Amino acid sequence: MNPLMDKTVAIIVAAGKGQRAGGERAKQWCDLNGRPVIEWSIETFQTHAAIDDVIIVVGSDAPENFTPSGCRLASGGETRTQSVRNGLNAIEAPSDSTIVLIHDAARPGLTHTLIDDLLHALTSHVAAAPALPVQDALKRQQGTELASVSREALYRVQTPQAFRFGAITRALNAAEDDLVDDLAAVERQGTEVKLVKGSDRLHKITYPEDFDMVSRMMAPQLASPRIGKGFDVHAFEPGDHVILCGVKIPHPAKLKGHSDADAAWHALTDAILGAAALGDIGDHFPPSDDRWKDADSGLFLKEAQNLVSKRGYAIGNCDITVICEAPKVKPHREAMRQRTAELLGLPLDAISVKATTTEALGFTGRREGIAAEAVVTLVPTSGA
Repeated sequence: MNPLMDKTVAIIVAAGKGQRAGGERAKQWCDLNGRPVIEWSIETFQTHAAIDDVIIVVGSDAPENFTPSGCRLASGGETRTQSVRNGLNAIEAPSDSTIVLIHDAARPGLTHTLIDDLLHALTSHVAAAPALPVQDALKRQQGTELASVSREALYRVQTPQAFRFGAITRALNAAEDDLVDDLAAVERQGTEVKLVKGSDRLHKITYPEDFDMVSRMMAPQLASPRIGKGFDVHAFEPGDHVILCGVKIPHPAKLKGHSDADAAWHALTDAILGAAALGDIGDHFPPSDDRWKDADSGLFLKEAQNLVSKRGYAIGNCDITVICEAPKVKPHREAMRQRTAELLGLPLDAISVKATTTEALGFTGRREGIAAEAVVTLVPTSGA
């Protein structure tokens, strides 16, 4: 922390049960675009230059392995307000001017820009929050009658809500135990609150259908899917079987190659590497390297998957075509699909294996070898 700047602490409240979301686990621990809901907010706070500390308030249902690096944990209370008090009590050596941002774990769409806006608001106020004006028509129902309610000066208030430590602690100490939000406490003290522009991305996940809506709003952060194509050829040499997609198929010849010559998996490996612009199989596993002599081509395929994972991509699906007159692939096709799915950790319906001939034309038609091609899609798992 810059000694000339006020200390800034983020508190993420994650002790709620989230029962209205309908899942077996509380919503903050459920998956959203490939990661738990809460991790989106943790990352945003931790990567913001002004945030000095992140405190996460959790309940007894938090996953046992939840130990986020660089964060401190506080125990939740019986109500949200009690949980916030516990988070405030966990701040190390606060002063009255310490800045506190209190955020709901169920709002994953937090951005650095919004944090900047809140911090700027606290240069002239002791409390600030993001808000959006109400756009829909409002009605109040009394019995069977409906009456219109003016939308003028009505707002949907979001989190994080930002405060000077002295103002929020004094307000919460004077408040009851279960407020609608933290602003309610300072409002009752007559404190002027600065509202900054909120965002639809900050929509709170409350009901099951909110997951899909928030997922789609978060999706623009992700890179576009990618497509890769691979092709491989191996000649026959004396032997008694060929290996295709990790499956040993009886045949009066084997495929010639430095590794096990699995043309189908070689083509798929090249497709994966190509989709991520990571070169080709020869760049990573050159035949001049004795480490790969007689190697299981599954090693190549798995390494290609690991490489694209580090780039923020996962394999969506693949389509492999084997080109040969013999052996017959169809009797072994399901085993080839199953083996590929198991190795890559993908559902079976994400793996397609087909076979065709060249109608006795060319080297495959003359039964001199086997060719294979593969097409793969990579889908983003983070801001790749």
